[in-house]
Amino acid sequence: MSGRHLLVTTHTPILTSGRAVRTYGVVRALAERGGLELLYRRFEGERPDERFGAIAGCTMHEVVSPRSPRRALAYVRGRHAGVPASLARGISPELAAAATRLAGSPGRGLVVADGPVAAAALAGLSGRREVVYNAHNFESGFRHEPGMDEDGSPAELRRFERGLLERASESWMVSHADLEQARELCPQARLRYMPNVVDVAAIAPIAPDELAAQRAMFIANFAYAPNQSGLRFLLDEAMPRVWAQLPDARLSLVGGGLEDFDLRDERIETHGFVSDLHTVYEQASCVLVPLLLGGGTPLKLVEGLAYGLPLVVTPRAVRGLPEVRHGEHCLVAEGGEAFAQAVVGVLRDGAPELGRNARALAEREFSIEALGDLLPV
Repeated sequence: MSGRHLLVTTHTPILTSGRAVRTYGVVRALAERGGLELLYRRFEGERPDERFGAIAGCTMHEVVSPRSPRRALAYVRGRHAGVPASLARGISPELAAAATRLAGSPGRGLVVADGPVAAAALAGLSGRREVVYNAHNFESGFRHEPGMDEDGSPAELRRFERGLLERASESWMVSHADLEQARELCPQARLRYMPNVVDVAAIAPIAPDELAAQRAMFIANFAYAPNQSGLRFLLDEAMPRVWAQLPDARLSLVGGGLEDFDLRDERIETHGFVSDLHTVYEQASCVLVPLLLGGGTPLKLVEGLAYGLPLVVTPRAVRGLPEVRHGEHCLVAEGGEAFAQAVVGVLRDGAPELGRNARALAEREFSIEALGDLLPV
């Protein structure tokens, strides 16, 4: 794996979503293994986050992709090639042209397509040189679940994803469950486990004696369907049972997209988007990851581990992560009653040992340094 690497992404690198946090971890790991050029299409942000700009060994290149006949033609070609409509809309011919030019630089290392839209845009390039596909999810494993609102048919999405896996010189999957599903879909695919990580070294764990009393926290982008489903589960099934036993308990919601929910209960605290997450973590006594939908690995699970707080999670949140064990690193509970009882136990009695084990696991398995050790040599 010699030479300066190239990562191509379809979004401005800003740390406002789990997708961007995964990209950040991969960029950091690659930059520390030979240096990196980060090529991005300006989308959902005018300029990169300063944390991306501060990565040593990383140079960024911006592509502006205006609406034009070229974009329309790229969409039509993408649809003709079997790209689902929701993904074909993001294909940028300008990004593909810039990636082809930069990929031809002498001594180029890995070329990495970040996510399915970037991989679709680089389909032509992957026919001429090796391109790694950095998957954020096993897409066909969850996009057609009830509540996801995906257009097109499941068969179309499976054909598209099989093509991504076939073309890629290697595909990086975020969980062992995603690895298994990808291997079933495309047995000849070259796969590598590359979990979601956070900058554990930059996160100061919350000391047990600093924990706030009876405050459970859920951090998410609540405009995203799996997080909406998880919040409804909390509001309708879990928290009423918690409040029946602990009437003073608080539910703290951190993140945008809460406009469609009835949150008038005085026991529910809303914070919106928060740039300094340490301030909200230090006010919580446990972190909730109540996912019922979605694929991959939720970044807020990994982040919660790094902060050393007790976590209460659903089985879906830790699916395909055998490293994360119930009773050792978190409490895993399915259904409203079991989830509520786990929350009540943590809020009432504390669980400092869970927090300490969680932090140690994050350092060992879900840090940028750990990700770097998994990169191809």
